[in-house]
Amino acid sequence: MDNKNYRILLVDDEPDILEFVGYNLRKEGFQVFVASNGMDAVTIAEDVIPHLILLDVMMPEMDGLKTCKEIRKHKNLKNTLVAFLTARGEDYSQIAGFDAGGDDYITKPITPKVLLSRVKALLKRANTVISEHAAGQHPGSGLTIDKERYLVSINGVEINLPKKEFELLELLCSRPQKVFTRNEIFASVWDDNIIVGDRTIDVYIRKLREKIGDNFIKTVKGVGYKFMN
Repeated sequence: MDNKNYRILLVDDEPDILEFVGYNLRKEGFQVFVASNGMDAVTIAEDVIPHLILLDVMMPEMDGLKTCKEIRKHKNLKNTLVAFLTARGEDYSQIAGFDAGGDDYITKPITPKVLLSRVKALLKRANTVISEHAAGQHPGSGLTIDKERYLVSINGVEINLPKKEFELLELLCSRPQKVFTRNEIFASVWDDNIIVGDRTIDVYIRKLREKIGDNFIKTVKGVGYKFMN
């Protein structure tokens, strides 16, 4: 793992945190970008397309949760990992972070050594997911996605899916184990100008399960769905 190939965006309204965490990340060779508020974070993220965003929760004007939701609206940032770095360690705060589209939740205070370990683990996981799924293959599941033909095969058996069902499955498969909220799914699969009912996603999930089996897609009650690899 060559750290210099990875871009990390650090977002915090406390200059001391930006300086301290940024210094330790740069010392390890990472490319580090910083933002002191949510609006700037979204702008910088669109510009540099970071591999990982370390995002504070408690910020004025636009907090970390709102910032994460805004970031998840941009398709070019769909592979960017978001890890909340915050002093709020309560269960409900962590749940809110995951609901907003976060991939991890790191509680402060944290030593530089432990933080770097968490960062490297996240980037390694992201790199593995991207490399394994670039060809549409999902090792261990027997499932392969052919993006050009809109075709899915399970253990060699081909399954034709309508366009929306295929796009929904492709989205879930793009980040195995990540819980996609309903809003994220709507934004990625359906055009913002198209009005769909609250039960639309449930209907499409049911259709997918009928065709590919019940074991691939798990419902996370009150939040959304995730692909089980």
